Amino acid sequence: MERPSQIAVVDDESESLAALSRALRKVGYEVTPFPDGTAALQSLESLKDVDLVVSDLKMPRVDGMDLLRAVREVNPEAGFLIVTGHGTVESAVDAMKMGADDYILKPLDLFELRERVSQILEKRAYQNELRFLRRQLDRKYGTHSLVTNTPAMLQLLDRMSVVAPTRSTVLLLGESGTGKDLIAQTIHQHSPRRDRPFLPLNCAAINPSLLESELFGYEKGAFTGAAERRLGRLELAEGGTLFLDEIGESSLDMQVKLLRFLETREIMRVGGRATLHLDVRLIAATNRDLALAVDQEKFRKDLYYRLKVVTLQVPPLRERTEDIPLLVWTFIERYASEHRKRLERVSPAAMEALARYAWPGNVRELRNVVENLVVFSKTEIIELGDLPAEIQQVPDTAPVSVAAPRLENLAMAEIEKQAILQALEKTSGDRSKASQVLGIGLRTLQRKLKEYGMTNR
Repeated sequence: MERPSQIAVVDDESESLAALSRALRKVGYEVTPFPDGTAALQSLESLKDVDLVVSDLKMPRVDGMDLLRAVREVNPEAGFLIVTGHGTVESAVDAMKMGADDYILKPLDLFELRERVSQILEKRAYQNELRFLRRQLDRKYGTHSLVTNTPAMLQLLDRMSVVAPTRSTVLLLGESGTGKDLIAQTIHQHSPRRDRPFLPLNCAAINPSLLESELFGYEKGAFTGAAERRLGRLELAEGGTLFLDEIGESSLDMQVKLLRFLETREIMRVGGRATLHLDVRLIAATNRDLALAVDQEKFRKDLYYRLKVVTLQVPPLRERTEDIPLLVWTFIERYASEHRKRLERVSPAAMEALARYAWPGNVRELRNVVENLVVFSKTEIIELGDLPAEIQQVPDTAPVSVAAPRLENLAMAEIEKQAILQALEKTSGDRSKASQVLGIGLRTLQRKLKEYGMTNR
């Protein structure tokens, strides 16, 4: 059975404290009351496990702002709701800039209090779940699909490392399936926002009439069917990154609203009156030629120039065929483990065919093909005849990567060794830079060097 949410209520007015506590207990929350900020601060250890703090703003000695700072130090994942009077709204807004989730005005409407509490807990639970899933994905997949020896990809990785720590908006250009989503995640993971949400949204997958409410949220009663307030993706991504895939498919009306957000960092929920200031980094991606779309008046020029503050071009797989053997073995290792299969070798003919194929679906298509090969493998070797017919039948006259024949028949360990050697050579032995080139952590590289007896490199 799921435990009820733990809420700390802090108020120096005894009647208000009792009313708040009673109202929240009545709907199933576990409430710990504190008679003032000093008492809460003295019991700071107990606040490490609470899901939400509801605190009066104006209290003697230790006020709501002081308490907020202290709670954020010991429990950054907890929600924080400020209770304030009309005369101190400006201070409540300052508290939100410091990390409070919301504020509510006195005299309190207890039904509104419960609704605000529910929304904060829902938002926090969503963000915490995203953090957990992101950690799981990092452990499982890392950024292996960015392992490369191709000059264009190495340049891309170098630019990503420069851009990631900044606040700049990023525009990713490239064909479908090139891994723009993975690149967006990698930028986020290497930014100061890594512990905040990374939320993706595919603009082409949502009906244009629903995209505004999906992005900005809506108030109760904003339209037929809006039975309660709903937070939009931008609000849920507060402090983190919103990845808008296929932004070229968004409507002109939607583009106007996105431009306003980028210029002011403010939004208004559909049907709402309050303006919300958000700290969200935007990464957008498209496989369309946006410059041409601007000329054809299908994409706003002002938004285009606002988005392309930093533009990263992701090369298609056919332009990085020397990476195919590395990618093949990366995916074999992943899916062999996932599906409990054992694969030791890819025959030279099979690897040559994989390297020769044009991969119109790019890395995504390669990944899917390899998973299919792993699932249906009956031996420990992938042969030419195991490949899909369209890959087998590519003419021998098609260009093949020079690197492919050299790596095609090697086991995964040997490919890893060669990749490490090449990365160290490219970076003149700088292990930190080599780890960035390989898309792995420095500790992982050091462990691999020790594992392969290469510690003198």
